[in-house]
Amino acid sequence: MENGLNVSVNAAGKTKELVTSGLLISLVFIATKFINIRLPISINGGLIHLGNTMLFLAAIVFGKKKGAVAGAFGMGLFDIASGWMAWAPFTFIIRGIMGYIIGSIAYAKGRDGRSFSWNLVGIVISGVIMILGYYITEGVLYGNWVTPMTSIPGNIVQILIGAAIGLPAAAAVKKTKLF
Repeated sequence: MENGLNVSVNAAGKTKELVTSGLLISLVFIATKFINIRLPISINGGLIHLGNTMLFLAAIVFGKKKGAVAGAFGMGLFDIASGWMAWAPFTFIIRGIMGYIIGSIAYAKGRDGRSFSWNLVGIVISGVIMILGYYITEGVLYGNWVTPMTSIPGNIVQILIGAAIGLPAAAAVKKTKLF
């Protein structure tokens, strides 16, 4: 009887983890796909979206693994669904690394995602990774290393907007009885 109970508890825990990850992936995807503004901010256009907000929230509230999964799959799926298939593998890697870095810093030394300052540090470091990652991606996809510099201002705006909304939202969620 005890062995059967452990299997049920383990299955319930795994189901909860799977559902939570799926919801976080969905939040990142929806915020990227449907809450955005297309701006002429670079030679290649520009997209300002709230997907970063959800990525930051996922990593700060749930940690590095869920942050990585939510960012990688949520924004990778956005690229596929939006017709930017060539970008999807790069986005998957860049956004997965971002979520992992933010979650790692937010939870290091027992912080449990509750330090505004350290959460901001995680976002800044992951933002640098994002800018470098997409610079390299554009260089590879477009075959030159000058044009990608025009995307940097838009990437910075995305990070700033994501942090301005995501940090207070994560702090509010962490204060609920659920956490």
